[in-house]
Amino acid sequence: MCVNEINMEKDTMDKGPCFGSRHVQMILYFLLNMFSYALRSVLSVAIVAMNDRKITKNQNIPSYLWDDQSVILSSFYWGYVVCQLPAAYFGKKYGVKWILVGSTILDSLSCILIPTMATLLGSKGVILCRVSQGLAQGFLLPSVHTLLGHWAPPTERSRIGTFAYAGGVFGTILSMSVTGLICSGWLGWPFSFYIWGAFGLSWSFIWMIFGFDCPRTHNSICEKERDYIEKSLGQTEKKYRAVPWKGIFKSSPVWALIVTNAGINWGSTVLLTQTPTYLSKILKFDIKANALLSSSPYLAMWILSFLFSTICDWIINNNWVTRGVARKIFNSIGTICPAIGLLYLGFVTNAYMAVLILVLVGGTIGAGFCGFQVNHIDLSPNHSGVLMGLTNGFTSTFSIVSPLVVQFVVTDQTNQSQWMTIFMITAAVYALTDIVFICLASGEVQDWNESDEKTESSTNRISNNNA
Repeated sequence: MCVNEINMEKDTMDKGPCFGSRHVQMILYFLLNMFSYALRSVLSVAIVAMNDRKITKNQNIPSYLWDDQSVILSSFYWGYVVCQLPAAYFGKKYGVKWILVGSTILDSLSCILIPTMATLLGSKGVILCRVSQGLAQGFLLPSVHTLLGHWAPPTERSRIGTFAYAGGVFGTILSMSVTGLICSGWLGWPFSFYIWGAFGLSWSFIWMIFGFDCPRTHNSICEKERDYIEKSLGQTEKKYRAVPWKGIFKSSPVWALIVTNAGINWGSTVLLTQTPTYLSKILKFDIKANALLSSSPYLAMWILSFLFSTICDWIINNNWVTRGVARKIFNSIGTICPAIGLLYLGFVTNAYMAVLILVLVGGTIGAGFCGFQVNHIDLSPNHSGVLMGLTNGFTSTFSIVSPLVVQFVVTDQTNQSQWMTIFMITAAVYALTDIVFICLASGEVQDWNESDEKTESSTNRISNNNA
């Protein structure tokens, strides 16, 4: 059955229960992203307390004077880059359930070990833990995209994909706000790593019981819901398909995703890793206020992402615009608006106005979830995880480079003009990458999505891994 025929029939299908198995899976993806991003962002706040004894009430908590803080913050991405494509390949071939269990446990234990490694090996020990965390989280996005390719019907794709990835935003909010309170209290900064690591471990045990790779391997899914999901995706006979590398690398929409992902990685890394320092050194907020204000852009992003995704699905399903045009509209909101906000931020001297701009920047970035983020699944439901591994793997190098550029440019963290330069560079990156996306992106399933099928069914392989 062709894609158009599938699209014509999907609205008349019985979708099963209002709250079905696919919704349970989406909650698990939300929680996975929430804990993973909490583990990723905790150091951005804690590192301030780790290098300032006056912040923590308990003077027995160790403190350090590290001059390589930007290197420490960027080291997460050294490992993160390495595992993207291997994660996508093995997840597609064998299923991602147990891959996610192993990677989450490694991520959580590495976080828990940070205080011990800081005491034993100083900043180098923290870097080792962060590289290990990066290796583990390199499996995250390709795996989630592979799962969404099996579980997210096209008419619900923007909402389901946004809900799953909004977990990362919510995790950042929790981590940055709660970590600041912990660091300033009697337990001090080490406890923040212990608590988030424990939460990460708890998710891995929940996933062992309730997580499934696809509807066909789920042991209690309603038959009507399973048929609805598989037929809407055209996957009634899901078999292993070889990755069409030639078609992927010759595809202009894929290159649009690569370029756009580069810009988003640059901008989000600057926002995540540098906002606490900027608020502390330029706007003179203490660690408690710093943590809460640093998380405020992510709160706006989290709230508005649901609004943007609902509107996006609504205009697509009502045929107001094509899927590709909708992706371009919301991607532009998620890049051009932050670019304008960051340009203005560099010239602002009023602290409250600066915080308001950061909130608006964060809120509009939420539109990108239903722009470039879910566009991988639009182009190729069968290979969406591979596409995410490819685009995010190649472009995560920008997440390594941006903190190093900040360290090179901002030689004096109290100099606002140097920060202005960083904001201008980031705004330019946002704008240029969005232009590429507008020119080259597409919302249609690509011809190479249906590659030659091999004889061994991936469902059988995945079933063995779920057993």
